[in-house]
Amino acid sequence: MIADILLEVVLPIFVLIGFGVIMQYAFKLDLYTLAKINFYYITPAAVFMSMYESEMSPQLLGTVSLFYFLYILILYGISSLIAWRKKYSRGMKAAFTNSLILDNSGNYGLPVNALAFKGDPLAGSVQALIMSFQSLLTFTYGVISIQGAKSNGLYKQAFIGFLKMPVPYALVLGLLLHALALPLPVFISQPLVYAHQSMVAIALLTLGAQIIKYPLRLNRLDVYLSVLLRLLVAPAVGITIVLLLDMKGIAAQALIIASGMPVGVNSSILAEEYQNEPDFAAQTVLISTILNIITITALISLAQYIA
Repeated sequence: MIADILLEVVLPIFVLIGFGVIMQYAFKLDLYTLAKINFYYITPAAVFMSMYESEMSPQLLGTVSLFYFLYILILYGISSLIAWRKKYSRGMKAAFTNSLILDNSGNYGLPVNALAFKGDPLAGSVQALIMSFQSLLTFTYGVISIQGAKSNGLYKQAFIGFLKMPVPYALVLGLLLHALALPLPVFISQPLVYAHQSMVAIALLTLGAQIIKYPLRLNRLDVYLSVLLRLLVAPAVGITIVLLLDMKGIAAQALIIASGMPVGVNSSILAEEYQNEPDFAAQTVLISTILNIITITALISLAQYIA
């Protein structure tokens, strides 16, 4: 089973990431444009179609929301305790917490889900919902934690950033049209389908091009602590919550796998944008993504056994 997961799910993902790395070395891709295409077209289209074709009941929607709330709350508590024990500065605490709670559920998590579940609509809907929650968290807590609650215009800036995000609108619109059972005209649905189908390749190529921006350094113990929490403790928390909520089947498996994503690129982007521990943030993204080859393979296998 593990060999099948490695060959059919994990290796295709890292082959695409590798192509992104090679293309970045060879052609110096315009990462700004790639990121915009992903953020404003590919990902919203994938989220919309996942919600529009969703098989998620209102009860499951509430359960997934509860899972995510508990999951983030526990991870925040763990990171705050460690930051207090290690006497981190305010800036380092923000960077450390972001590395734990802001994972790569978008341009990595969505492709992993699509390959692991072979495009299952219910699994895709669960992952799309988690990714949407992550986007909200990034542009609210993620920004606030780095800027500091007393910065001038902070809350206004965070709110404006939230309103500019296309993913929440795609999520709500997809759910609304699904609930109303409204058919989409072909001239609208077909471009969305094309974008959704391209999501795996484009997102992973972009990720590969992004992560080689960061030089690999192996001398920061705080980085290893963050990666350990992200790749091992976070999935353990996710599994525990799934069991406590007595979830079973595809949705439970999708949540378990979603809890094992590497550190999100957004944590590094925020760190660079506000010059808050950018080296630490970059290293957690790079190292956790590399080591995720091992951990996500094991987690996919474990999810099938547990749920």
